[in-house]
Amino acid sequence: MCLGVPGKVVEVAGPMATVDFWGVRRMVRLDLVDEPVSVGDYILNHVGFAIRRIPEEDIEGTLALYEELLKEADATDLMAADVRGELDAASKGRDDQ
Repeated sequence: MCLGVPGKVVEVAGPMATVDFWGVRRMVRLDLVDEPVSVGDYILNHVGFAIRRIPEEDIEGTLALYEELLKEADATDLMAADVRGELDAASKGRDDQ
């Protein structure tokens, strides 16, 4: 199963954005998003691509859902493991830069 991870756009430079995922910043491509993305927007990231902009009215609920998922899940929870994997990959990508 693959799951996107929400993050906040902190910088946009052409087809790329710097996105903050719970304190981990990573470059994300914007090619797949079907609407403009600006600084302050939240996107759903999947393997380095923003797959959609999260509507403003959905941000609070989306972030709360992911925070609960990461906080409460045990090691056998595949969805939480996928989110943690995305965050770990973002962190490693940051270390490699």
